[in-house]
Amino acid sequence: MTIERMDHVGIVVRDLAAAVDFFVALGLERDGEGTVGGDWVDRVVGLEGVESEIAMLRTPDGHGCVELVEFRSPPAEDGGAPPSNATGLRHITFAVEDLDAVLARLRPHGGELVGAVETYEDIYRLCYVRGPEGVIVELAERIGE
Repeated sequence: MTIERMDHVGIVVRDLAAAVDFFVALGLERDGEGTVGGDWVDRVVGLEGVESEIAMLRTPDGHGCVELVEFRSPPAEDGGAPPSNATGLRHITFAVEDLDAVLARLRPHGGELVGAVETYEDIYRLCYVRGPEGVIVELAERIGE
């Protein structure tokens, strides 16, 4: 087998502290922070003069991880907040226990519903929330078999 596991999802943000606060309110746990830069980083990401701050956040089960990156240099390019049907990586999904409670925790951190909370075949309650930098986070609460 060539793949061991999916390690993490990286999200570039302009305000690292606000993004960390959002994902911590969602229920992720801090797993490390630091400054990254230098020639090796330049070569990996294909940019020159990279200086960035990163924060790693893990899901409570320890299996999922989100890496938040704020580039100090070169400055991040703003792509705007694309709609839910734009091509490319569009959202990340988290299973949650109490969807309404999670939404209430996210609102003070800028979490806005993209559409509405809906029920899928009496199995899940689902919704999209727009988080930091326009990233769409899908929340899924299992309510049945």
